[in-house]
Amino acid sequence: MRGRKGLAPTGEIAVRKLVLKMPVSLDGFVSGPNGEADWIYRTGGDDSLKWLVDTLRQAGIHAIGSRSFHAMAAFYPSSDLPFAAPMNDIPKVVFTRKGLPDMPVAQAATEPEKGSWANPIIADGDLSDEIARLKAQPGKDILAHGGAGFAQELAAHGLIDEYRLLVHPVALGKGLPLFSGLSEPVDLHLVSAETFKSGAVALVYRII
Repeated sequence: MRGRKGLAPTGEIAVRKLVLKMPVSLDGFVSGPNGEADWIYRTGGDDSLKWLVDTLRQAGIHAIGSRSFHAMAAFYPSSDLPFAAPMNDIPKVVFTRKGLPDMPVAQAATEPEKGSWANPIIADGDLSDEIARLKAQPGKDILAHGGAGFAQELAAHGLIDEYRLLVHPVALGKGLPLFSGLSEPVDLHLVSAETFKSGAVALVYRII
């Protein structure tokens, strides 16, 4: 339990969590073998959408892999979907070792706000070091968005403090698994489970 003014009960400075939000099939895949994600939209609903929007609004910053960033930055600024507002309003940090030479967003502002789609924060160093730096900063928790590759790398390095998995009622048979890079088992504590009308289940786990 955190103490007042960001201090843990021991007097140590508390760090914010890295939370991974991820859709998962019933058989444990986060996408099809070629990145297919149509199954996510077939098995959603208004109640699971509300859970998603609530999760997004709790973020202090969005942590995004470079491939996902380009797709998101081309979509969200002009979207009127319910989850677009928290994606647009909350600062973005992009993890890339190659930089972002071709920005996917054109905005009128001559000096786009730092952390916006047009001017994201760039994290181009060692993944563990960059995550540690973000965790040490004040603010609400960091919400990570896959791409399967980015999510797998975060999990494999043991950087995720909390998993928010939306398990969809579909079996893919083959695809990209979230935990394939683990070198040893990871024990998790179930914080909450919420079932939706579509049959999807939101599971929140924290690292023990």
